[in-house]
Amino acid sequence: MNDIVSQHIESTASEHSDKVAVHPIRILLYSDDVNTREKVRMAVGPRSAGRPIEWVETATHEGTVMQADTEDFDLMVLDGEAAKSGGMGLARQFKHELFACPPIVVLVGRMGDAWLATWSEAEAAVAHPLDPFEVKAAVDAFFTPAPAQA
Repeated sequence: MNDIVSQHIESTASEHSDKVAVHPIRILLYSDDVNTREKVRMAVGPRSAGRPIEWVETATHEGTVMQADTEDFDLMVLDGEAAKSGGMGLARQFKHELFACPPIVVLVGRMGDAWLATWSEAEAAVAHPLDPFEVKAAVDAFFTPAPAQA
């Protein structure tokens, strides 16, 4: 059984005409809810910091662990409200088991649960119901260069 739900690169026609190849951002997106995964992808959009995004979506604990163990990602977005195996537990597991764990954004049930994201060692948390602007800002924060200090 293949635990990868989908894998695709968000792109536009103008990217294909560019002469310089741009390394896509690889994001692992875990949720057992297809609607949650779609909301995250739609909120973030096709690019972050001028780079196309390659999404790898998983819906099971096993599929997520397999992807994290065998592939390199620039960011993980894990649904803390996923049934059977929540993203907060996975985040903590990855932080302790992966040699080079990428940053993690956890989707929490409500902002009052943000302290659990701290326990999970995730770098950021966004609360349900998902505000598209907050989701986009949380993801973009990892790829947008910091402003130069004078």
